[in-house]
Amino acid sequence: MTVLAVAAVSARMLAEAAACDGYGVVALDLFGDADTRRVSAHWGSIVAAGSLRIDAARVLEALQALARQHGDAVIGWVPGSGFEAHPELLEAGAQVLPMIGTPADAVRRVRDPDQFFGALAAHGIPHPPVRPDAPADPEGWLLKDARGCGGWHIRHAAAARDVARPDGSWYFQREMPGVPMSATFIANGEQAMLLGLNELIVRPVGARPHVYGGCIGPAAVPPDLARRIGDAVRVLSAEFGLRGWCSLDFMRDGDTFGVLEVNPRPPASLSLYAQRGLIDAQLRACLHGELPRTEAFAPQRVAGVEIAYARRALTLTPAGAQHLARRPDVHDLPAAGAQFAAGDPICSLSATGDSVGQVRAWLGAAREALMDTLEKSS
Repeated sequence: MTVLAVAAVSARMLAEAAACDGYGVVALDLFGDADTRRVSAHWGSIVAAGSLRIDAARVLEALQALARQHGDAVIGWVPGSGFEAHPELLEAGAQVLPMIGTPADAVRRVRDPDQFFGALAAHGIPHPPVRPDAPADPEGWLLKDARGCGGWHIRHAAAARDVARPDGSWYFQREMPGVPMSATFIANGEQAMLLGLNELIVRPVGARPHVYGGCIGPAAVPPDLARRIGDAVRVLSAEFGLRGWCSLDFMRDGDTFGVLEVNPRPPASLSLYAQRGLIDAQLRACLHGELPRTEAFAPQRVAGVEIAYARRALTLTPAGAQHLARRPDVHDLPAAGAQFAAGDPICSLSATGDSVGQVRAWLGAAREALMDTLEKSS
C-alpha cells in the first residue's frame, strides 16, 4: 500500500480523504482526535509544548522517521492548515520527503502583503484598501498577520496598539461590508479549476472579532459574479504558481466582491464537495499537472461544517465523550478528560440541507444544544 503523510493543525479531514482514496495514512497534527487516529496507520503529535502551534522540529523528526521506516513506499506528504505560516518548514520538509502542494516559495510570495496586494492591483482584482502602517484614524480598520490562519490573528486596529509585530507580515486592512465567502479551487501551477463558492461562518471570540467557525456550500451567486471570481482564481493561480487544492477568501457585497487572501493549501471546504477522489486529485495536479472535471465533485445538496468552541472552561467527561462519539454529525472527537479553556475548539459538526440558510440554522442549533449537553456533564 502506498503511504502518504498529511500534516495540519487538525489533519482529520485530510486523513479521512487519503484513507478513502486507498492510501496508508500517517497523520500529523496538534490534537490526535479519535476519528483522525481511526483512519490512520499512525498518528504523530506536532504541537509545540504549551501552545496550539505547529512545532517545526517535531514535523521534521516525524517526516525523517517516516522516510526511514517506509522508504520508497512513501509517496510524500501533504501540508494543510497552519503551514502557510511556515514556508521555511515546507522547504525543509521537502528535502526529507516530496511535498505535495504549493511550493514554499509560492507560499511565501502569496502570503507577502506587498506582493499579494500588488498583484491584485496590477490585475485589477478588487480588494479592500491595505497599508503597512497604522492609519491616523484606526476606526474601521483591522490589523492582520499574513501568515496567520483561522482569523485568530485579526484585531480591530483601534484595540491593537500593543500587539507585537515582529516582521513584515503584519498589515492594516479596511473592513469591508458584506458576507464572508470563499472559493474552493484546484491549481496545477499555471491553470485552475473552480470547484465552488461557500459562505463562511465567522464570529467574534473574546477580543478576536473575525474567527473562522466553519463553511457552507455550494452557495449560489449571480453568474457574472461567479465568473469574475473564477477569473481572479485563475489569474492568481498563474501569478503565484499555486498547486493543489486551495481557497480564495473574499467579501461579497451584493454584486461586488473584495479579495482578502489566498489559502495555498487544502481548505476545510473540501469536505463539502466529495468523499472520494480529493487526494488523488491533489496528487495529479501537483505531480502531473492534471486538473479534474468540476462535475467529478458536484454535491447533491448544500453541506456545512461548523467548529464548536468552548463557551467557558470545561473538562470533557467520559459521558460527554461517549455522547460525541455516538453522533454521526460530530467530528474531530476529543478524548475523555480533555480540558478546554473558553474559546478553545472542542469538535466540529456537519449538516446537509436544501439551502445555505437552512444548513446554517441547523448547525447553529446543533452547536448550542451540544454545548448545553457538554457543559451540564462537565
